[in-house]
Amino acid sequence: MASSITGPETKLEIRRMFAAPRAKVFEAWTQREKLEKWMCRFPGNETRYTGSDARPGGTNLMEVTSADGTIFKQRVTYREIQPPEKLVFTWTWEKISASGQKIDEQDETLVTVEFQPRGTFTEVFLTHEGFSNAAAREAHNKGWNGCFDMLAKALEA
Repeated sequence: MASSITGPETKLEIRRMFAAPRAKVFEAWTQREKLEKWMCRFPGNETRYTGSDARPGGTNLMEVTSADGTIFKQRVTYREIQPPEKLVFTWTWEKISASGQKIDEQDETLVTVEFQPRGTFTEVFLTHEGFSNAAAREAHNKGWNGCFDMLAKALEA
């Protein structure tokens, strides 16, 4: 269940415009072969999907290995899918050292992504809430903005 902690340090909001129709942007979030092209695809990282089931109650599993061998195991559980308007899902991860020792984990948080048509563009409004502190929120702000940069490139293809 998502954390009940509230306050400005526990909630992240990002708005971003993409030069693509809403249906195409929505599909980039829900179709595994499209999601794999941009989500957590950062230079130096290896990203591997181990499961994807975009339906209410379904899960998306991903492992991101950084250049130093640290592994982030990420899990999304979909709560709501309204094509092509809205996604709601929980988000958790655990951090594992290159030697296999668990270093850290994030409590379950809640992500809502809304897709609004703006002529030939789509505005994506992401709300990620339930962080335990401002540092966690800022780390995810950096991560989501990096993902959005990669999404913009993937949508150009």
